[in-house]
Amino acid sequence: MVPDAEFSSYYGTPVLNKPTWKPLDIAGYLYLGGLAGASSLLAAGGQLTGRPGLAVPAKLGAAGAISLSLAALVHDLGRPSRFLNMLRVFKPTSPMSVGSWLLVGYAPLTLTAAATEVTGRYRLLGSAATVASAVLGPAVATYTAVLLSDTAVPSWHEGYRELPFVFAGSAATAASGLALAAAPPAQAGPARRLAVLGAALELGAFGVMKRRMGLAAEPFGQGAPGALLRAAELLTAGGAALAVSCGRDRRLALAAGAALLTGSAALRFGVFHAGVASAEDPAYTVAPQRERLTARGR
Repeated sequence: MVPDAEFSSYYGTPVLNKPTWKPLDIAGYLYLGGLAGASSLLAAGGQLTGRPGLAVPAKLGAAGAISLSLAALVHDLGRPSRFLNMLRVFKPTSPMSVGSWLLVGYAPLTLTAAATEVTGRYRLLGSAATVASAVLGPAVATYTAVLLSDTAVPSWHEGYRELPFVFAGSAATAASGLALAAAPPAQAGPARRLAVLGAALELGAFGVMKRRMGLAAEPFGQGAPGALLRAAELLTAGGAALAVSCGRDRRLALAAGAALLTGSAALRFGVFHAGVASAEDPAYTVAPQRERLTARGR
């Protein structure tokens, strides 16, 4: 008998201030950081198993991606000094503080690994830097998910359990896509296997996350974010299927790599824009709070 509530706020303004981050900068920062972190794992694996054709493009890809990721972050901040200011203290409870220090430790390692590979000098130093960057790679690939989940933005915060796994899978598919496109097919076996594992983790975790989130998952299926995320699912699944079937066919490997790289980017941009959309609608802030209060009362 009671009509459905219409969620609104004073003067029609949102309950939350939506993120002011520049979409291209920050969504690009999310994507490139994941690509770099997972590429470091492939680089170390290729180096340790005697696959230079896989290790070299992965090292160069990791160095290039993390450099562009840092450039995008600094561009969004406006001045390099703002990034340096985040290094004045180390706060373990702050994902932003931990992530800043993580990038400061990781970026020089990837650049060292790439520089020694290009110049052909100090190979032992480059090998050590490759292994060390692989140790930090998983954290670099996933800490941005923790960073988003730590905000009050409903569609980011409500996915705090699964979003790191979604980003880990997305990073794996991006890195494997780059390797499939750049490495000789005869040495790309680890990249093909990583593509399948990454796609399964990304798609599975994202499906579980949307089911668990309830109302806060709606922005993931609506408007431009929904279109991006549907494209991400198709590209990731298709890229993984091509990776399995490409064998030593160079053209299929290139197609698989392009699909996986594009699918990973679409996922990061879709998640970013869905979060912004959820912050603009009071329903996604108020309704989950009421549901939690009701559950506590029961």
